[in-house]
Amino acid sequence: MNDQPISLETFFQKTTEDIEKKIIEMITDEKILSVLKGGKRLRPLLASLAFKVCTGGEETSDKYQTFLEGSVGIELAHNASLVHDDIIDGDLKRRGEPTFYIREGIDNAILIGHKMLAIGFDLALSHGKKIAKLYVDTWNKTLSGQLKEVNFNVKEINNEVENMSMDSKFFRAYSEIIDLKTASLFASACKAAAFEADASENLSQILEKYGREVGFAYQLADDLVDLEKGEMIDSVVIPLLTRLEKKSKSITNSSMKIRNLKRKLKKNLPEIKKLYLSEIKKHIKKAEDLSRLEIIPDNQYKKFLGKAPTYIINKMLREINIAL
Repeated sequence: MNDQPISLETFFQKTTEDIEKKIIEMITDEKILSVLKGGKRLRPLLASLAFKVCTGGEETSDKYQTFLEGSVGIELAHNASLVHDDIIDGDLKRRGEPTFYIREGIDNAILIGHKMLAIGFDLALSHGKKIAKLYVDTWNKTLSGQLKEVNFNVKEINNEVENMSMDSKFFRAYSEIIDLKTASLFASACKAAAFEADASENLSQILEKYGREVGFAYQLADDLVDLEKGEMIDSVVIPLLTRLEKKSKSITNSSMKIRNLKRKLKKNLPEIKKLYLSEIKKHIKKAEDLSRLEIIPDNQYKKFLGKAPTYIINKMLREINIAL
């Protein structure tokens, strides 16, 4: 890809093609390829912007191919987490198809997920100690978020949902799960890309923060789409409550509180949707502000960094006829 002026959409299209080509080149296991099939590649796409803004698009072909290898590692880790999440949540569909554990069984799904993580870590190791440590640290955060979700405690819920606020105990816990499970991988993808581009530590940290803000906005938008479509069971919030309800069947008081909270959530959906949009816009603005910092090299990719958050979120919100 040269440094001639292009649009953000064209850049993402071309980069997606490059990532798909690299996946086919590197991954031969048909079961793993079936898991990777149909992914949006958002994390490596955002990482590609971080990489390109650091190099100005003047990197060598070998360096770009090395970056693409790292992108495959990002996709392996992300999709492995989805395979395991589907088992935990009991989801039957993923990207319009039966989930992997439905097709292949739980045993195969657990082991294929582990295999994907192992391949990803091997890739990270081949790219040096910094990348390998980042990979391990990020996966630890993801697991911490998953554990927090699985072990979510009814005592953490603020039962007064009428007072909708991200400062409530429930939404604070919800936000922490998003930060650990989703935003951390976006953040690390951008930081890893900066490492691949030999960027300074300061620049790498700014791009890491940028990725975290975009990742946070993305997960909120994803959940908002689920809420708007009435597919509340697919959002982060309702599985937490459903899991709690299953755990609390023998505890009448706790189970009743959870059912009451569900009713309040449904009753307050208009306010919840406004809250989601407000939070999404806040994280997008933070990402945009970071993209304008002087430490970021002034090239066409810097402009793309500023445009990408709204572009990515609007593409998702288009499903429910909302534009920011």
